[in-house]
Amino acid sequence: MNPLYRNDRPGQMPKSWYVASTDLPAERPALFGETVADVCVIGAGYTGLSAAWHLAQKGLDVVVLDAHRAGFGASGRNGGQVGTGFNASQQSLARKLGAGNAAALWALAEEAKADVRQTCADHIPEAQYKPGVAHGYYSASEARDYDADAEYLAQTYGYDQIEKLSPDAMRDLVKSPLYKGGLLDMGAGHLHPLRYALGLARLAEAAGARIYDRSEVTGIVNGDPAVVQTGQGRVKARHVIMAGNGYMPSINSAVAAKVMPINSFVCATEPLGDRARDVLARDIAVADSKFVVNYYRMSEDNRFLFGGRESYSIGFPRDISTALIQRMTNLFPQLDGVKVDYVWGGTLGITMTRLPAIQRVAPNVLSGAGFSGHGVALSGLAGKVMAEAVAGQADRFDTLAGLKVPSFPGGRAFRAPLLTLAMTWYALRDRLGV
Repeated sequence: MNPLYRNDRPGQMPKSWYVASTDLPAERPALFGETVADVCVIGAGYTGLSAAWHLAQKGLDVVVLDAHRAGFGASGRNGGQVGTGFNASQQSLARKLGAGNAAALWALAEEAKADVRQTCADHIPEAQYKPGVAHGYYSASEARDYDADAEYLAQTYGYDQIEKLSPDAMRDLVKSPLYKGGLLDMGAGHLHPLRYALGLARLAEAAGARIYDRSEVTGIVNGDPAVVQTGQGRVKARHVIMAGNGYMPSINSAVAAKVMPINSFVCATEPLGDRARDVLARDIAVADSKFVVNYYRMSEDNRFLFGGRESYSIGFPRDISTALIQRMTNLFPQLDGVKVDYVWGGTLGITMTRLPAIQRVAPNVLSGAGFSGHGVALSGLAGKVMAEAVAGQADRFDTLAGLKVPSFPGGRAFRAPLLTLAMTWYALRDRLGV
């Protein structure tokens, strides 16, 4: 079953708080017939829109195709956290890739955050970027690991934005009885993800890119030019950038082998008013050390936005709310009985290593996907460096491609069952506190 339509109707945005709090632009026309471009970008989320914006600023003729609408997928549904680094510690990257390569990756990740901050400040203030992401943990052993990572970043890269929080300091900041301490990273941040995506679309169009909604790509014929086929038209382009992430598993086998679609879910409570300070003492975002991570923050109208469960089948569970709300109230008993106004889900892409899969899948076809929960910053960076590669400067693209993400075992038929078995073990471990 195609993940594009398993949980969503064509072009209909989800019933999320993000949609309810955004002035949506009119739907753009679909592509009909044949058109020609320098670059065809598949997917109008952060990766594709960033690539389109940077390419159009370089004077290239860019067409962007999306099966639904700009900002429709994970880019418009996520937790809004602009995190530091990758979904792997810098120490592990240095051990695996060498100190020089790890330093280059760190510099790119820092640039990714800076790009988001600056783009919001200069062009998309409605995304309301705010600094601060706390990380909570549940045990003394996790405390040692987190503290060691923070010390490594400070000593190796001079990163001084992280404050270590004692159990009491963490409880003063994040009002859960379960955390045994944490870190506060003021170099990270959070934003309204849908407004940010729509702002990137506006910037790309202002620079000259053409965005087509309701234009699902059904295949790519490699060549020079490549031909990108949709249901009602096609694009002949000298270059193609594949940026559909978890919503595009079957267009190219090299991408499908490394990137698996999974679903994540978010809820938004009723406005809490002054009770918001009984949950979070400051306007920060939070993520914790659960393997299936809990991630949350307050909205601009003091709703608690909480994400914290996943599913590994293409379809959403029939009941999204019960398990998600139970996770929320386990962490914050003071929210028991609070009305939940919105619950929604979306599809992201993960990899075996939880590191991005940046690939050249044909001489003139690039792919960026599999950001594994770190996509708000890293996906836009991937779009930027793929734009650089198209323009003839591939050094930074090659740095990201050097992560060399492996394929999932078992192929497409067995990867989801195998991952589900593994995740069942991790879920049991989380419940037992081991």
